[in-house]
Amino acid sequence: MTIELIDTTITKLGKAGITSPLFNRGGTSPAFVRDENQVLVHIHASEIEELFKDQKTPPTFELAGPREKIYFDPSKLRCALVTCGGLCPGLNDIIRSVVLELYYHYGVRNIYGMRYGLQGFIPKYGHEVIDLEPSAVTNILDRGGSILGSSRGPQDIDEIIDCLERMNIGILFMIGGDGTLRAAVKIADAILARNLKISVVGIPKTIDNDIYLIARSFGFDTAVEVSTQAIIGAHNEAAGYPNGIGLIKLMGRHSGFIAATAALAQQDVNFVLIPEVDFDLEGPEGFLAAVEKRLESRGHAVIVAAEGAGQKFFESLPEERDESGNIRLNDIGIYLKNQILKYFKAKDIDINIKYIDPSYMIRSLPANANDSVFCGFLGRNAVHAGMAGKTKLVIGRWNNHFVHIPMEAATSQRKQVTPKGELWSAVLSATGQGSLKNPE
Repeated sequence: MTIELIDTTITKLGKAGITSPLFNRGGTSPAFVRDENQVLVHIHASEIEELFKDQKTPPTFELAGPREKIYFDPSKLRCALVTCGGLCPGLNDIIRSVVLELYYHYGVRNIYGMRYGLQGFIPKYGHEVIDLEPSAVTNILDRGGSILGSSRGPQDIDEIIDCLERMNIGILFMIGGDGTLRAAVKIADAILARNLKISVVGIPKTIDNDIYLIARSFGFDTAVEVSTQAIIGAHNEAAGYPNGIGLIKLMGRHSGFIAATAALAQQDVNFVLIPEVDFDLEGPEGFLAAVEKRLESRGHAVIVAAEGAGQKFFESLPEERDESGNIRLNDIGIYLKNQILKYFKAKDIDINIKYIDPSYMIRSLPANANDSVFCGFLGRNAVHAGMAGKTKLVIGRWNNHFVHIPMEAATSQRKQVTPKGELWSAVLSATGQGSLKNPE
């Protein structure tokens, strides 16, 4: 990754001059963090040496955490939370963490939840605002989904900011993926253009784990864990019948992290198909021929396909987009099932294929223990950043530290599986599937 030229400067609303109430928490002071505390972006010695050789300062991210001085007066502050885009395990954990940190540790008493994503700011929709007191979030961890609801699609930026002004909001916490963070950049820029003192703090949400400069996103661990259960089921089905095939479609529009990681976590998978790695369907070295060889040698096969894999097979179809402007993917799972059936029927070979698509079940589940703990850290650090008057940033995990990442940097490109990287090499070793590409 060529990230040394990315600007990692964090925008501030102004000087933080109020003593943090965390000094009095439990009679002891927490481990306060200074803006000068930085985390290296690159950690390999060769990369650092190369930067010094070119007389460049190694890029760093600002360390997340509580500051001794804060910008907002908690007694007068109003905060708003919004969740946007698709559901993801851990949304309620994030909401709860933010609310409890604001309420109990900073003493903020006016916390509002905006219903159904960015629609909640637009008067014509008529969505009510939720008062997020601790009692409203006490028992939400096991529910899954988001108590605030969500929606897709763009909304008028000026109307959103008008609403923030009317409500006298000081900090807006936006929980969402790439599209949400792009919207957050526009909102933050428009706020600054109006000379308003409103902080916009993003908490990156992507079950696909595909946001740039975010080493790990919440919900991913849960998605992998549940996906392994689907793999176990597919393997049992495949092994239970002659020429049995278990085919699973997992999430991953542009990045195959879930499919690749789940295949390594439950090593019953023989073929993994992801968006980053091209494959042929027909031909002597193509996917269908490889499945046939697998059945001849072992009598069954398990296939995992990320939803964004093999989209080249639909190039003749007209392009469609959803409410947020994202290209609607064609269903590679059903397509592969039909192509497999067609291939073996032409060869007069009987097969037993079982197709499993657990995608929506996974998205709406509660977070597992690891993700729940992770969400707690993200939520608390988002509050610390907002209270310190920082804006246009997301909270991320980088080199084993929680850090402040500029929104524009996080949305500058997409994180993907590297075809020659460690993860994909491990998948190839575990499956033995080969390249699935015919010679040129």
